[in-house]
Amino acid sequence: MNIALVLKIAGVGLIVSAAHQILTKSGRDEQASLVTVAGVVIAMLMLTGEIASLLQSIKSVFGL
Repeated sequence: MNIALVLKIAGVGLIVSAAHQILTKSGRDEQASLVTVAGVVIAMLMLTGEIASLLQSIKSVFGL
């Protein structure tokens, strides 16, 4: 796992956190929740390649 991926996920987290705070302060709690869920989905999509390579490594180690 490289540092660029970690920094991208941290950037998404910062943007989502700021958007959540702004929406909460303006009284739009439902939209703030949707922004948070969207941020989690985006982070998980960024990690799918790494998860796939992890599972491939586990398969090769155990000979599955």
